[in-house]
Amino acid sequence: MNYLAHGYRFLDDPLFMAGTAVPDWLSVVDRRVRVRSRSLSRHMATVHPSDGRLISGMLQHLADDDVFHRCPTFMMLESELGSLFRRTMPDPFDHRPGFLGHIVTELLLDAFIAENHPGVLKRYYCSMSNVVAEEVQRVVNLVATQSTAKLAWFIDRFREVQFLYDYLSDAGLAARLNQVLRRVTLPALEDEHTAAIRDARMLVREHGELLLSTVETARRLVGIQGSAAVDHQAADETINREEFDR
Repeated sequence: MNYLAHGYRFLDDPLFMAGTAVPDWLSVVDRRVRVRSRSLSRHMATVHPSDGRLISGMLQHLADDDVFHRCPTFMMLESELGSLFRRTMPDPFDHRPGFLGHIVTELLLDAFIAENHPGVLKRYYCSMSNVVAEEVQRVVNLVATQSTAKLAWFIDRFREVQFLYDYLSDAGLAARLNQVLRRVTLPALEDEHTAAIRDARMLVREHGELLLSTVETARRLVGIQGSAAVDHQAADETINREEFDR
């Protein structure tokens, strides 16, 4: 799942919503730094309530991803979208189709949410503006495997660039995908690949509601003093799929 899919249910709770973005922020800004369910749960009993909202959001992200990546609808879309890209990338040693099948499903799900909930992106960024970036970094350094001095800057940049809007057009999505591909040293998309993005968007629109209904089974965590429970704690900790010019 991507930023909006993780956070759109929690727009009225900025700290919790920001917590759902933390694992993805870290995977862009400092991949050495990770948040783990066990450490997060351990800190819940001792932290200030506002810090607990952030930690609960991080736990929610891990629970959501565990459910999402085992969802049959996601696995079907990942395979179908990978096949779409493979048709224009026939080299059997080209690693892009499988990679793109995964990340394009996630990014287009954000676009699907934005299309079906008018104004949600504006509300998302408005809610995020109420969060103090330095406080998020402080809490992350309390609970993460390592500390980072880069997160606060990245949060401010994330709010400034607002690249989630780019997913609403095929050209915008292609540009963002090329930034990701460059970062992982894979060849950029060419013009002949845009048809695959268009067809992928149609598939995600067709199956988006079913995909989101599965995620709803990862119910919102409740309580901030150690009473929160996570049914699925195994997180997919591959690199995040976002990038923008710094």
